[in-house]
Amino acid sequence: MDKITFPIIRFCIFLFGLLPFRVIYMISDFVFLLVYYIIRYRKKVVYKNLASSFPEKSKKEINKIARQFYHHFCDVFMESGKSFSMSEMALCERYRFLNPGWVDALYDQGKPVVCVAGHFNNWEWGGIAAGIQMKHRPLGFYKPLTNKAMNDFLLQSRASGRAILASISKTAETFQAYRDEPVAFYMIADQRPSSVRFAYWMKFLNQDTPVLNGPEKYARIYNYPVIYADVQKVKRGYYTVEFLMVEAEPANSKTGEITRKFMQILEEKIIKTPQYYLWSHNRWKFTRPANKQLIS
Repeated sequence: MDKITFPIIRFCIFLFGLLPFRVIYMISDFVFLLVYYIIRYRKKVVYKNLASSFPEKSKKEINKIARQFYHHFCDVFMESGKSFSMSEMALCERYRFLNPGWVDALYDQGKPVVCVAGHFNNWEWGGIAAGIQMKHRPLGFYKPLTNKAMNDFLLQSRASGRAILASISKTAETFQAYRDEPVAFYMIADQRPSSVRFAYWMKFLNQDTPVLNGPEKYARIYNYPVIYADVQKVKRGYYTVEFLMVEAEPANSKTGEITRKFMQILEEKIIKTPQYYLWSHNRWKFTRPANKQLIS
């Protein structure tokens, strides 16, 4: 089956890459109608997450945010597919880093950084664009695909140029392997932990939320500065990225402090433009155990 599906997918990606963005967004508009009105993709999860996160909003307001989310979600899906064929010039024009200078200064000092972000606006273009616009070599973590051919294609296309991809199951080994190189460890760190056994718990969007502690853990071990990539949507297909310092000296921070700062920054951004967050993820599946305290 892999030998049949992979060439078809590759051919579709090739054809998709030939399409201009205006056509891609026309397709996205059509996909939105299918996803929202016919397929109704995870609508119960989306509406439940929105209602719990914004109890002060009316049903009409929740409906408006949900529709806007699905439209944006379809755009990001299309933009992700387009990234396989975008030129460096086009990517830099559409995904512009506003203030890489002070992060480049850390590179000049030989300091690696841990760059955290959330599933907010377009998170798909970040690692690729970083290799063009930053001095640090970007290193991203991914979950390997079961289809070996597709996995190899992903590695070849996403890890082209200066970028590096490493399996998320080998996070510890990867940090150790690159400990002497000024790389930027890119970590999308707002997803639900697969297990809550070692997760931190905090109040996030009005709900008790288990939070991944990987970025904080490795930043404290190696004392790598933690920065936040604030991605904002300027208009359809155009984004800016502003870097914010989360913690300059992680080794001196208290347990949970870095994670709390990151999630609070993300929460502030989501509240301003909630339609750009990934509400389809079943983020609040778990209930906080009685023996787990909230970090604050």
